[in-house]
Amino acid sequence: MERVLLQMRALHRLEPATNDHLAAARVALSVAVPSLLLLAAGRTDLIMYAVFGALTGMYGRSEAHQLRLRHQGQAAVVLLTGVTVGVFLSVNHLHSWWLVGVEAALAGVGSVFADRVRLKPNGPFFGILALGACASVPTVVPWQVAIFIAAGSAAFSMLVGFGGWFRRRSWQRGAVRAAPGVTPAGHRELLVHAARYILAVGAAGTAGVLTGSGHPHWAMAAAAVPLAGADLPSSVRRGVHRIVGTFLGLAVTAVVILPVPWSLAGLFPGGKAVVLALLVVLFQFTTELFMTRHYGLAMVSFTPVILLMTQLAHPIDPAVLILERGAETLVGALVGIAVVVAVRSAATRTPAALLGRAGVFRFPRRPRH
Repeated sequence: MERVLLQMRALHRLEPATNDHLAAARVALSVAVPSLLLLAAGRTDLIMYAVFGALTGMYGRSEAHQLRLRHQGQAAVVLLTGVTVGVFLSVNHLHSWWLVGVEAALAGVGSVFADRVRLKPNGPFFGILALGACASVPTVVPWQVAIFIAAGSAAFSMLVGFGGWFRRRSWQRGAVRAAPGVTPAGHRELLVHAARYILAVGAAGTAGVLTGSGHPHWAMAAAAVPLAGADLPSSVRRGVHRIVGTFLGLAVTAVVILPVPWSLAGLFPGGKAVVLALLVVLFQFTTELFMTRHYGLAMVSFTPVILLMTQLAHPIDPAVLILERGAETLVGALVGIAVVVAVRSAATRTPAALLGRAGVFRFPRRPRH
């Protein structure tokens, strides 16, 4: 019972701040510059590609400059692969079951890569999110342009992340970012974890297609969230945070985009695109500000980021957008939790493991995404 109460308290615990504002400022700057350039060019519909490239800046936040540069380069591989595959599917009008199969496969491959190079945030989540988002909107420019925007944005975010070196000239001699060798047991766990991603993402996407959702990729992305947890309790917490944070974020989004007099869209009808573009930058800042302190709070901001980008790229009825986002997130997160509970190693199938191992029970110091 004591461990149950500890897990319940962990759901709303806010971790202490550790210079989160600096990492948030770096990410916000990485998003702001390419987004504002596109805004000035009158191409707010292309901001999505810039933002996904700029998410490279979320990685390696606490590492030394040369390690952060390498870390972000590895993250850029995941993000740009997602954008490229998504654009390919969009250009060739490959949706529905094609999207489910390709995204599930890439989730498995991305899981192996992310685990081998020790990406933090854990897992291939942002890569598969980019894939689904880019595949779900029409590509209104030559495919090379979309990829160039994402790649340029990723390169700029790496420059921002390395920028502090030019001021301090600090360099840790001998510091390397190398993944440890994988034992046979570790290799099996690597493959099992990849299988979890394939199963969860594929099952959530299948549910989205069968229910006729216009955005099954949101269910697939939500299903990947619990799999990044360090253990079963943290995985379940992440799933709960995803659901609750998303629904609160949908309320924030409604205040922005619903076509009613009291919304921001209603107050600034002539400058709607400008308002949405500026809010994407603002909400990305607050997302990173809370991402390692409380995942649920971060989702309150990250949900509007995704929906506002989607509206800029391919506007649809805001009420439908909000409703489908909520439904797909709920389904996807529950599928992800179910897969985490069902597909576990023998060592984690005891009742004690469900709530944290006795004697070594602890919460991760910094929740991961």
